[in-house]
Amino acid sequence: MRLQRRFLFSLLKNIMKLFKTCLSLCLVLIVGQATAFAQDEAGTAKREPQTAEAEAVLKKAVAALGGERYLNVKTQIGRGRYSVLRDGIIVSFQSFYDVLVYPDKNRTDFKSGGVKTVQTNAGESGWVFDGNLEVIRDQSDLQLANFKRGTRVSIDNLLRGNWRDAAELSYTGQRPGSLGKRNDVVKLTYEDGFEVEFEFSDEGLPQKTVYHRIGGGGETISEEDRYAQFITIGGIATPFIIDRYSNGVHLSRVNYESVEYNKRVPNDIFEKPATPRAFRKDLRL
Repeated sequence: MRLQRRFLFSLLKNIMKLFKTCLSLCLVLIVGQATAFAQDEAGTAKREPQTAEAEAVLKKAVAALGGERYLNVKTQIGRGRYSVLRDGIIVSFQSFYDVLVYPDKNRTDFKSGGVKTVQTNAGESGWVFDGNLEVIRDQSDLQLANFKRGTRVSIDNLLRGNWRDAAELSYTGQRPGSLGKRNDVVKLTYEDGFEVEFEFSDEGLPQKTVYHRIGGGGETISEEDRYAQFITIGGIATPFIIDRYSNGVHLSRVNYESVEYNKRVPNDIFEKPATPRAFRKDLRL
């Protein structure tokens, strides 16, 4: 009987130990899951308002630029002057005729002193006409990369949503604007790590685009485009002045003289001509 009691007591003791061990494991799992869930909820709570606030800035900007009229633009034709500055003074300028077909076709004809230069991009390809040498050639890898970067940092790319599935949108807060006002700032972060920030005024109009690139010597260069002189054309607010700053230095200005929307654009103007004779006449649509 005594041996039987000892055996039952030992068995009961082992069962209690096993129960405590299982209970401890269960508690660890429950606490771990609860902690992970809480962290996930905290992360979601942190991310969702940031994204929602950024989307609200974009929505406000689209409305300020013309709403559905702005979003329904398929083509844009602009004419004006491109100036190079040094120490705040214009040192040279060219006239230009610029044709855009959204989302990824662009041809710009420059003219200075009777000499014409044409740069054309369509998707992943592009070509250049050099009027000084009377030569047509394919764009280099660097030129194609510059066009791709220019597309990524454009206001139209942001507001038309062409970046979706390729970048993440976030709201980074506010920065000082003009006359004591504050600008809302949103950021696109692309899959390859490239980042670009966009600033919008209280009214929702684009003010700045800011990004960084690597120079030829491996140095980091800060680039900034500033938008001004908005004029309403067909219900669409259009910046007629775009200033480029590099490391805080004013380098160039695009000054539009006219802008037209949704005119028919023949596809063949983006095709590379066989001979330079094609450029004897100025492009006009």
